[in-house]
Amino acid sequence: MAGASGTVSVSSSVELAVVERSGFVESRHAGAAIVLDPEGVPLLTLGDTETAILPRSSLKPLQAVAYSSAGAALEGQRLALSSASHSGTDRHVGVIRSILDTAGLGESDLQCPPAWPADRATREQQMREQGQPSRIRMNCSGKHAAMLLTCVANGWDTATYLDPAHPLQLHIRDVIERLTGARIAATAIDGCGAPVHAMTLSALGRAIHRIGTSSERSPFALHRTGGMLVRAVRENPWAIDGPGGQDTIAMERLGVFAKGGAEGVQVMVAPNGATVALKVLDGGDRAKAAIALTLLARVGALPADQVNAAMAELPLTISGGGKVVGSIRPTV
Repeated sequence: MAGASGTVSVSSSVELAVVERSGFVESRHAGAAIVLDPEGVPLLTLGDTETAILPRSSLKPLQAVAYSSAGAALEGQRLALSSASHSGTDRHVGVIRSILDTAGLGESDLQCPPAWPADRATREQQMREQGQPSRIRMNCSGKHAAMLLTCVANGWDTATYLDPAHPLQLHIRDVIERLTGARIAATAIDGCGAPVHAMTLSALGRAIHRIGTSSERSPFALHRTGGMLVRAVRENPWAIDGPGGQDTIAMERLGVFAKGGAEGVQVMVAPNGATVALKVLDGGDRAKAAIALTLLARVGALPADQVNAAMAELPLTISGGGKVVGSIRPTV
């Protein structure tokens, strides 16, 4: 394994998707991916899956399992929002406020940075009303609210909950290592200010597979929590992303468990348990969900016709002169 100071190299990557304009290949997205079968055995490996990457928000399902395993009262929509990269709609914010209310805390206790809603209609409304960027509209505020609730449930300090040495973060780290079966390679600071832990794509895939195939009737507490999380997300696909979001579309149309992360990271579990974890090397997000869906269809985990229909709803078209002149196309 290469050092933890960098991600997958150019030379060890493979082409995952291309961008075509008027029949001309304009750009290429390279990276790495791993597909596990329903039993968790590697089925397909593309590029280097043994060099550490930063999972970014694809780490959130692992973190969400840690909150619940530490006693946070999260279920249904609130559990789904704890693992979300939401678009900041009023519906999202209402659930997050309920988490904070349960904790006896408010928006000022969140330590994620203020942001405008990612949802266009909500953002435009906020601007018309002369609003300001706010912490609760930031796409990671659900995670931060759940972190605060976990602290309150355990009597931990809420002012320092993002400190890597805080009991909350130490617990999260322990749960991540238990789910991945590997030591954390390195720790960095995510865009929202929380610690994000580096791991290989194979380790990330193992952890997401364990969560995605967990049963709420398991004798193991972490697996029961994982099963609860997957059900909560699949029953509330709007929560994990938002209207028109890639993860939301994939879950609504195909019943997968999906979580994208910044800088081109994507994890996805098909209903039969087949799992994909991938990293687009250039950090581009536009092709990652389509690549994951294509890989799951390639191994027979999803029907190709249903994948094609879902991908038609993803933002994969290329425009020229106000017309569609090309597309973003997976090549795996």
